[in-house]
This record gives sequence, C-alpha cells and structure tokens, in this order.
Amino acid sequence: MGHSSSLLPLCASVSLLGGLTFGYELAVISGALLPLQLDFGLSCSEQELLVGSLLLGALLASLVGGFLIDRYGRKQAILGSNLVLLAGSLSLGLASSLTWLVLGRSAAGFAISLSSMACCIYVSELVGPRQRGVLVSLYEAGITVGILLSYALNYALAGTPWGWRHMFGWAAAPALLQSLSLLFLPAGTDEAAAHKDLIPLQGGEATKLGLERPRYSFLDLFRARGNMRGRTTVGLGLVLFQQLTGQPNVLCYASTIFRSVGFLGGSSAVLASVGLGAVKVAATLTAMGLVDRAGRRALLLAGCALMAFSVSGIGLISFAVPMDSGPSCLAEPNATRLSGLPGDSGLPRGLSPPLLPTTGQSPGDPVLSTSEKAKPHPGAGAPTAPPPPALSTAPPAPISPAPGRALLHWTALVCMMVFVSAFSFGFGPVTWLVLSEIYPVEIRGRAFAFCNSFNWAANLFISLSFLDLIGAIGLSWTFLLYGLTAVLGLGFIYLFVPETKGQSFAEIDQQFQRRRFTLSFGHRQSSASVQYSRIEASAAS
Repeated sequence: MGHSSSLLPLCASVSLLGGLTFGYELAVISGALLPLQLDFGLSCSEQELLVGSLLLGALLASLVGGFLIDRYGRKQAILGSNLVLLAGSLSLGLASSLTWLVLGRSAAGFAISLSSMACCIYVSELVGPRQRGVLVSLYEAGITVGILLSYALNYALAGTPWGWRHMFGWAAAPALLQSLSLLFLPAGTDEAAAHKDLIPLQGGEATKLGLERPRYSFLDLFRARGNMRGRTTVGLGLVLFQQLTGQPNVLCYASTIFRSVGFLGGSSAVLASVGLGAVKVAATLTAMGLVDRAGRRALLLAGCALMAFSVSGIGLISFAVPMDSGPSCLAEPNATRLSGLPGDSGLPRGLSPPLLPTTGQSPGDPVLSTSEKAKPHPGAGAPTAPPPPALSTAPPAPISPAPGRALLHWTALVCMMVFVSAFSFGFGPVTWLVLSEIYPVEIRGRAFAFCNSFNWAANLFISLSFLDLIGAIGLSWTFLLYGLTAVLGLGFIYLFVPETKGQSFAEIDQQFQRRRFTLSFGHRQSSASVQYSRIEASAAS
C-alpha cells in the first residue's frame, strides 16, 4: 500500500508536466523571435519558416504518432518524445544558423505533439473513472501555466546576451521531471493488472485486457464494427468545431480590444497576454472541478453556447466600433510584431504568439501566421526593446472615445473574457478527454492521432484563410460566421456526443455499441457495475 498513496500524485505530475512542456514550447518563441531576428538578421519569411517549423514537426507526429503509441506503448512514447525534445532543445540552444534553429523547432514540435497524445491516453488508462476527468484536464491547466511561465522567463532574459539560448534550453526541465515520474509508474494497463495493489482498475477492464483482445486496423475507424464510424464522427466533430469557431483568430484582436478601453501602449499587450492567461487558468481549474460532477456534455454545451454568444457580440460591436485588421510582420529590421496570446491549443492545448503556432492542448492545435498577406500599418515604428509577449498591432493615435463608444469597448472586452473562459472550460480540456475515452484500447493511439491531425490541419486552414475571409466579407461578418459555427457545434454536441463521466472504458464501449448513432441526452449509467481495486476505494474515502 506504500506505492498506492503515490500513484495519483505521480499520474498528476505526468499530466501537469506534459502540459507545461507543451505550453512553454509554444509560447517561448514570442520572446525569442525578436533577439533571433537581430542576431541572425531574419527576414519576415525566415521568421515564418522558423515559427512554422514547429507546426511541421507536430503534423508529422500526428500522422505517425498513433502507430508509435499503439506499437510501443504509451509510456515508451512519452519517454521517446522527451528524448526528441532534449535533442531539439540542444539544437536550439547551440544553434549557429537558421538551419539548426529550424531543425530544433521541428524536433520540439514533433515531441510535444507525440507527448500530448500519449499523455492523455496514458493517464486516462491508469486512473479510475472518478479521477480520469480531473487528471486528464490537468494537462490543459499545465499548458496555460507553461505559457505564463515562458512569458516570465522571456521577460527576465530579455536583456541578457544570447538570452534566447536560455529560453529554449529551459524547456528541457519539465520534460526531465516528467521522465523521472514515469520511472515509478507501470507501462500500461497490462502491467497495472499484474500489480492490482498499485492501480485503480478501469471497472475491472484491465484484468481482461490479455483475454481475447479484438484486433483493429486503421480502416476500422470508418466501419460499422463496434460503431467505430460513430466514434470517429464524434472525435472529428469535436476537433473540427474546436477550430472552426475561430478561437485563435479571435484572440488576435485581444490587444486591440484592451487598448480600446484605455489601456494604451505596452499595458494593453501585457494585459492581453497575462490577463487572458490568468482567465484561462481560472476557467481550466473550474473545468477540472466540474468535469467529473457536471459531466463532459454539460461543459461542452455550456462552453459552446457562451462562445457563440460572445464572439457574435464582438462581431456586432465591431459594426459600430471598427477595429484594425490585425497583426502584420514587417520585414524591416527591428520592426517585427511580437505576440503571444493564451488561447487554446489546446493540445492538443492555448496560445496565439507572433507568427506562432497556437493551441486549443489541448493538445496540438497550432496557427501559422499569414502576415505576408497583411499590409503594414501606417506609423509602425521600430521597437527599441523587446516588447512583452503579447500580440501587438500597430498602435493608432490615442483618441478619447465618446461615452457611447466607451460602453461598447468595455462590452467587447467582457465578450472577449467570456469567449476565452468558455473555450477554456469547454472545448479546451474536454475535447481531448473525450477522445481518450471513446475508442477501444487496441486502436486508441491511432484514433487519437488521426483526430489530432485534423485538428492541426483545420487550425492551419482557419489561420491561412483568415485575412482572405476578412477581405471578402469584412471583420464583423467573419466574427458572426464564427458565432454561427459555434451554434452548429452546439447542435452537434447535443445530438452526437455521449456522456462518459463516471463510466469505465467497458461501459463507454457498450454505450457506443448499443447505439447506431451515438445520441445521448443526459443518460447516466449506473455506477454499481464499476469495479475498483482497493486503491480506488481509499481514494474516494
């Protein structure tokens, strides 16, 4: 029983440190990009290549990671991803050319994408139904903490010679701590079943894993067998609606909205990054407290409804109070616009840095800037010192707004806060939790990675089409279109996403097999059939 008391804390540390590494790697470029531009004389296209290389590595991991996870196991996949991350950090820390920087960022992208998938699956399989929601959601909280930590280190190292080398190098610290935690945990549910006193079993499921395991091929994801087609519909629907609501693009205007209510200059950038980051942390912690009480469906429905309301509000307000068209990258020396808004990653996981891939995780949802399409803003001056890690648009001349417009500005600010909060307790953590629950263990890694690849691809499509969409229908109608998409997502969740709280994997599997179309209207299964080891009983007491 000595080992049992440390099981849950160790699982929590794996989830939290994995998310922290993910968030830190996403956000660190926001503080490193300007000194890199000065040291290497990077042009705008070279900066985009450097930032986009993280996306390329992450996309590759989402394509091949599922097979690695299912073939070699979740624990080995996490340890392997940490080795790749260490190699990438070493390449970045010692880089003497753009080539080494790109290779290092690509390796880091591959590592955090693979780790994000493996972490969510690994933790969900080790713990019982009563802890699964909290511990998997802890990954999302780790992402936001990692983002804020990167901001703090970027600020502290901004004036240090070659400070960007230290910024990249510190990413190895949480990865090493996570690897240390993994050494004391079983490799997976098979090993857990052999050590029943160490693990809360998944409703007795782990003890049966070695008996008559069904085999699944990748093509089974699209077949009627076991309602795999319905599960894939749920998974793809969640990741696509998570991105098609335009969350990273909406956050591009956070700095503008903060400035419009009177926070001028650097203060608007600081509030847009740190302020929204604090809101994300609070919302994610709220989700952790409610996900195993209110349930997955309730959080998704509430979050999606609030996102639809708030983003539509921003769109309507922008009819009356026009905003500028967003950030741009200027190829002139020292004129690079830096950003770094917490958004979600996700995950996988929550950031919109300058020209930077962002998350909704959750795990693995980056954004690639399309600044080449944007025209430079008039009056864009060269910053004399590295700006705070927040998205920065060209500062307009301060104008005292009329009282009526001031009210609209503050309303837009409230809508932005609601939007960030809604994403952070809805789509942000819950999407990846549901994905880690709905597939059979034999194909869970490949299925998770398949959905994750659509998440990254959809995020890339949304970001690349953003400026073209604004040019075609205008900023206000773009936001209203995102609101309409959120309404459609609300309908999808209501009709197709089942409730999985408090259920073992076996019960979730039975729920899908009973329903040709995975409709669920708040149906709760009895937990009387859920079996726990003595660890589960002690944890619940």
